[in-house]
Amino acid sequence: MTESDTAPVGGQSQEALVDDITEGLKDVIDPELGVNIVDLGLLYGVNVDGEFITIDMTLTSAACPLTEVIEDQVNTALAEFEREVKLNWVWMPPWGPDKITDDGRDQLRMLGFNV
Repeated sequence: MTESDTAPVGGQSQEALVDDITEGLKDVIDPELGVNIVDLGLLYGVNVDGEFITIDMTLTSAACPLTEVIEDQVNTALAEFEREVKLNWVWMPPWGPDKITDDGRDQLRMLGFNV
């Protein structure tokens, strides 16, 4: 970790801010699967650079018709950070069920999915 990774941003370290943003993204629910994007493994990265938050994420399918719904949810979930949010759609590596967290698997099982 470099010094800039731990430099205070608005009174908190970069690492703590990224953790807070990641936690906030747990409010973003995949509209098709009903599980948050973090536990589904759709979140690939969070970067904070000045007044910008860049979210690297993917979808379960590149043909997902609900991209705008997810974008709106991300912006709403991160509004409290008072920074411009940029979504960077990433397709490599492709998403797969292996990226789902244990919590995500539990949530999917409760919804009736066999994972």
